[in-house]
Amino acid sequence: MIPSSIIRFWFLGLFSWVLLGIGIYISHKWYQRAWSYDSNLHRSYFDPHIGNNHETFLLAVAVGLLLWVLAGGVFVRSILSLVTKTKGSAGRDALPERSRQGAREYWLSRPDGSKLRIECYGREDAPPIILTHGWGANSTEWDYLKKELPGDFQLIVWDLPGLGKSTRPTNRDYSMENLSRDLEAVLELMGDRPAILLGHSIGGMITLTFCRLFPEALRARVRGIALVQTTYTNPLRTTKMASFCTALERPVIVPLLHLTIWLSPLVWLSNWMSFLNGSAFLSTKSSGFAGTETWEALNFVTRFQLQASPAVLAQGMFGMLRYDATAALKAIKVPALVVAGNKDPVCTPEASERMQRDIPGAQMVRLAPAKHMGLIEHHSHFAKIVNQFSASCLQPNSPHSPF
Repeated sequence: MIPSSIIRFWFLGLFSWVLLGIGIYISHKWYQRAWSYDSNLHRSYFDPHIGNNHETFLLAVAVGLLLWVLAGGVFVRSILSLVTKTKGSAGRDALPERSRQGAREYWLSRPDGSKLRIECYGREDAPPIILTHGWGANSTEWDYLKKELPGDFQLIVWDLPGLGKSTRPTNRDYSMENLSRDLEAVLELMGDRPAILLGHSIGGMITLTFCRLFPEALRARVRGIALVQTTYTNPLRTTKMASFCTALERPVIVPLLHLTIWLSPLVWLSNWMSFLNGSAFLSTKSSGFAGTETWEALNFVTRFQLQASPAVLAQGMFGMLRYDATAALKAIKVPALVVAGNKDPVCTPEASERMQRDIPGAQMVRLAPAKHMGLIEHHSHFAKIVNQFSASCLQPNSPHSPF
């Protein structure tokens, strides 16, 4: 999720409120028409005039709109579940159980007042991979990878501040620099064991900012980095219709971000309405998936929208607007893997190509067909890519294995 996503959030929210408003207005018009006046008794009485007439038509439209607002998602979800199951093999991509069995949980108190929740999976003596999720999601984004990656590695997942179970920073600092210092603190938990850093979307931006701020950690404490469907600069510059989004940054996107922070509870209610009427599912399918996803994956990703505070999302998006790691790319001296989605409208493949060109020796893999949630849409293939790259990083003097 990047700053331009705020336009989609507000559009879906206003669409939901417009539907509700029209439904209430038509209900009121029907109610007014349902009253008649008895001149003999000199009093009004309620007569709904149910039948083949204009009043009944108004009632039907009003009920239909209100049902759409409150329960249209049931119909939309039913259709999408049928369509997505038809496209995939039954049970091929069943959602993994989100079991925490065997997880070791840690909490880190940070100078900004936040507390980071961290979970570690696998043998404590295994090479660690630190996974940083995308903005608006939480550490459960890695549930598929936790299930499918072989047990040769220790997986460390953490919730970014204000998301999942991690608490918000009291100073409201969601800059890439502050988030990369959080990543550095998570890395400190590994002691003297070098780790592989893997980040999706904003997770990749945090990883690149870490490389800029802590260049001495590369090689010494970091074996390699994997940048998954991310970008090297302000994501408005590398998204689909970048020129248009850049033109909207100051007059539209920045004011909407401020408005989202001020009206966070109302925006959260709007998100729930979008979920209930089904428009959130259609939006997630359009931006996140390329058509080969399963219903379980679509439902899994859409529900992230209900779990994150709109105020936190907007504050993090402000941090993205000030992000630029272009100068750090050529200074990265550890093995690097760049993963792109061939149809990703959020972080376009061109951004991945630029990172692959500028980072010395970087390898690039394209997921296809894939949009921004390609790591979930093609989770089995993605797990194989991560496993192969991570294994190659265990032999620092060897070239990367071909993908």
